[in-house]
Amino acid sequence: MDERELLERSGGPVTRSRLRHDLTALGLGPGDTVMFHTRMSAIGYVAGGAATVIDALRDAVGPAGTLMVTCGWNDAPPYDFRTWPRPWQDALRAEHPSYDPEFSEAAHDNGRLPEVLRRLPGAARSRHPDVSFAALGPAAVELTADHPWDDPHGPGTPLARLVARRGRVLLLGAPLDTMTLLHHAEALADAPGKRYVTYEQPVLAEGHRVWRRFLDIDSEHGAFDYAGVVREGQDPFETITRALLAAGHGRSGPVGAAESHLFEAEQVVAFAVDWIERKLGAE
Repeated sequence: MDERELLERSGGPVTRSRLRHDLTALGLGPGDTVMFHTRMSAIGYVAGGAATVIDALRDAVGPAGTLMVTCGWNDAPPYDFRTWPRPWQDALRAEHPSYDPEFSEAAHDNGRLPEVLRRLPGAARSRHPDVSFAALGPAAVELTADHPWDDPHGPGTPLARLVARRGRVLLLGAPLDTMTLLHHAEALADAPGKRYVTYEQPVLAEGHRVWRRFLDIDSEHGAFDYAGVVREGQDPFETITRALLAAGHGRSGPVGAAESHLFEAEQVVAFAVDWIERKLGAE
């Protein structure tokens, strides 16, 4: 989509002040801790791009508020490299750079804003290479510190701390299936057939590069088999998020040209855990 199309769809440039106004109207306020997911093209033509969106979010939550994003690691070794021929594995193990929270690039699949936010002065990023989060604001270090190596979506993680702080989740033009917090609900849910994965990635330990094995729910293919409880072709997270909205949770409204939604993190997790356990049958 070219600039002219974006301008026409958003009724002119989407400026910092317009974004701040729309975010405030949606319910974002001073002191909020908010994890956000964004699709820039949905907002329209944003004057100043990703930096403007982050500035407007900071305006809305004020100096006492904290922003959080999911980063991941764009250049992580493939999960399946252990199936490669031995010489290829050996070459990767010998020279693949370790994950560095300060320098490793955020996964491109998460959009432009995580990479912009994590580079800002004062931002903090968690130590987990595959499931890293970044935050900016007074609670940034509290949210991201000591990210558990195993079960990185479960208790004691940045997602759990977001819930404990009564944080919020903002889908800023982002699709309903992008709500990362639902992985925390999957990690907590007591339902049969939960799927796990193990993988190896290089990290820094006391200044040295070491390969470490990690255990997590299968966040790539799904922690559960949802085939019997969602419509064919629909993403399970989209299904759960639509059910959240239908149950009256969350606030919806436009931000720029983007349909956006603001949720209470505690409500999201409670609803999703109950939904998973009811639909899939808790043991």
